Amino acid sequence: MNKAFSKDLYRYYGDKGESLLQRLLRPVELKYIALFRKANGCPFAPLKAYYTLRLKLMSNKTHIQIPARTQIGEGFYIGHSGRVIIHPDAKIASNVNVGTGVTIGAENRGERKGAPTLCGNCWIGTNSVIVGNVTIGEDVMVAPLTFVNFDVPPHSIVVGNPAKIISKEDATKDYVHNKI
Repeated sequence: MNKAFSKDLYRYYGDKGESLLQRLLRPVELKYIALFRKANGCPFAPLKAYYTLRLKLMSNKTHIQIPARTQIGEGFYIGHSGRVIIHPDAKIASNVNVGTGVTIGAENRGERKGAPTLCGNCWIGTNSVIVGNVTIGEDVMVAPLTFVNFDVPPHSIVVGNPAKIISKEDATKDYVHNKI
């Protein structure tokens, strides 16, 4: 089993691990993450192409669109099945939670041209949008329905549209569980 995927499993199930029944009834978002890890980490080109093709087919089925070349750290967690779109140039650190309907995308022009970087221990709420060459700091909670196109400092909560930053230590406490 892929080392990164074992950390992803830990984020879902904690110390008790995944039981046989849970493995048989594995949620579709966890199946997607497993296939993403295979496509992302496979060094053998023909097998990598096979996993990448399967990932694209699974994207059509699940509406989760995370290209195989996206850089995602260990302990990635998708909260529920549903549409999730992440740009291939986005960089996501470890212990990041993403809710349904989240878009992490690029801006194609202007001073923020590029894709976002998310530091560790972030919680991205349902239907949030993060765009542009911005950095979301460590321990940041992006509230549901929030549009972010600017840098967010560590230990913050971001709410609203237009977004406002609220400084708070342990912003993701009780939201990001089973940290690796």
